[in-house]
Amino acid sequence: MPAFTAYFDGGCPLCSKEIAHYRQIDTAGMIHWVDITDDGGALAEAGIDPADAMRRIHAKETDGRVLIGVPAFVAIWRRLPGYRRLAAVVQGLRLVGPLDWGYAHFADWRLRRRCKDGACTLTP
Repeated sequence: MPAFTAYFDGGCPLCSKEIAHYRQIDTAGMIHWVDITDDGGALAEAGIDPADAMRRIHAKETDGRVLIGVPAFVAIWRRLPGYRRLAAVVQGLRLVGPLDWGYAHFADWRLRRRCKDGACTLTP
């Protein structure tokens, strides 16, 4: 069965710090982490648009479904010790939609700020 994969913008300091934290917790290796700034070809293999991947976090479930934004975070959290309860609370209280709305606005602002100097490039 294919691994669960998370695609993130490793050129973003905030994103890198958060993912480094998750990777440290992922001692069981439940998640295949792909820095899209180092491996843009992985996006093509997954059928993910590079511009969309730069804008928001993406994940690919083991069944091939692609998750974007807060649904991707929830899928990541479900696989991490100490975050499983957060995933359950966010889903149980039906907060995915409202949180995703807020994340989308934050992610657009983050990308504009990060890319203003032309720093948003992907390696094929």
